[in-house]
Amino acid sequence: MKDLPDDSFHVFDTTLRDGAQREGINLTVVDKLTIARHLDDFGVGFIEGGWPGANPRDTEFFARARAEIDFKHAQLVAFGATRKAGVRAEDDAQVRALLESGAPVITLVAKSHDRHVELALRTTLEENLAMVRDTVAHLRSQGRRVFLDCEHFFDGYRANAPYAKQVVSAAHEAGAEVVILCDTNGGMLPGQIDAVVRTVLADTGARLGIHAQDDTGCAVANTLAAVDAGATHVQCTANGYGERVGNANLFPVVAALELKYGRRVLPEGALEEMTRISHAIAEVVNLTPSTHQPYVGVSAFAHKAGLHASAIKIDPDLYQHTDPERVGNTMRMLVSDMAGRASIELKGKELGIDLGDDRALVGRIVERVKERELAGYTYEAADASFELLLRQEVEGRPRRFFRVESWRAIVEDRPDGTHANEATVKLWAKGERIVATAEGNGPVNALDRALRVGLERIYPQLATMELVDYKVRILEGKHGTESTTRVLVSTADGQGEWSTVGVGENVIAASWQALDDAYAYGLLRAGVDPRE
Repeated sequence: MKDLPDDSFHVFDTTLRDGAQREGINLTVVDKLTIARHLDDFGVGFIEGGWPGANPRDTEFFARARAEIDFKHAQLVAFGATRKAGVRAEDDAQVRALLESGAPVITLVAKSHDRHVELALRTTLEENLAMVRDTVAHLRSQGRRVFLDCEHFFDGYRANAPYAKQVVSAAHEAGAEVVILCDTNGGMLPGQIDAVVRTVLADTGARLGIHAQDDTGCAVANTLAAVDAGATHVQCTANGYGERVGNANLFPVVAALELKYGRRVLPEGALEEMTRISHAIAEVVNLTPSTHQPYVGVSAFAHKAGLHASAIKIDPDLYQHTDPERVGNTMRMLVSDMAGRASIELKGKELGIDLGDDRALVGRIVERVKERELAGYTYEAADASFELLLRQEVEGRPRRFFRVESWRAIVEDRPDGTHANEATVKLWAKGERIVATAEGNGPVNALDRALRVGLERIYPQLATMELVDYKVRILEGKHGTESTTRVLVSTADGQGEWSTVGVGENVIAASWQALDDAYAYGLLRAGVDPRE
């Protein structure tokens, strides 16, 4: 087991409960178990698994998590409400389900806004306090650690501060280890959070936590403001998933605590796994990882402007707030028409291509990139096409494994409303003329298959490659209705993924260029020598 931080500060993850409320996320029990393992690997202290008794899926999750997961770092947390009005805590079925979950930690949600007590719970303010005291005390008597979420706390504090603080005190005095102040509507700003947390901490003496929604775009800032004010428990979700626009994002909160505050909240070495964990969880929930997410996005340390590149060539820290390797990410140089000499040199170094001190060569590459981008190409999203261009300039010849004599694609519209797509390619490879024909579910797919039919016998490495993404953009035309089409193709071989670009007067021609580059790069990547 890795050396763990002490209990003086809590990183509490609620991806499996609050994060799962995001529109478009529908987690199976297996999904929840997988995410729980990722979060435990990352080293969070607490994983809130859901509301046992509220639905069969969450009940099953707790039963399976106990049996199937050997938690190394985290404690499993069950979420539920305080007892109902007029019912003893020990007789409340929902409270009993929390105990039956077997979770060592229980988070209760309680009303702290007086209007919610009277309108939603339809009970008195005093009975609500009794519900908090009784439920906390009962769960503590059963050997459980208890946290209490004060729902709508900041709105409640604004409406009736004395009562909101009474709820905090009732939970604290009954034995709740932490009382979490929840910005349930997400409407607070950092300065407001700071002021309220300081006051409540001074007036109640309770250990406080923070749960911030992101409706103002301030959830991470609000969470850190609460920490500045004395909160020692942060509730977050992976990648900021959550209802409406989401919750405080676990990854920038943890990175800020470790890298900016110097506060150790994860096991030793865990922060370096952050980018991997973020992307792995995104895959499980079936959402594309945000490319511009702080710290873990693929663009978080990507540099495009030539001015930036010149400075980074001297010292990367001049345009980076931290070393990307500390969070498991990497610096990337984007090549575009904004590129200067430094951008090209750094990109060459990143690709393992030595440009030496040949200023004429670098200048020629810069001009060619700008010329190509003016024609519609984009290399910041097509590293593989740029590497082929770069190698051609450095080596004085294109890296090509086959020569195209001609290609054609036919789309047949049939009377029954269906379509037939057929492509024929005529190629030369290793001195041999090849003619291949194939059908596909579209003209581009037919071309892709025809290429494979013709070349896989000569280059068996192509069998491992597959097209995994395909994007088309129509660029502004120069003459009336004429337009230029740009196609980006992503290809994978089981070991990695690369992107290529093609530009043409129609989508088929542009797609052919992108496919040509994709397979040329794939063979180069596989170690095939085009001269053999």
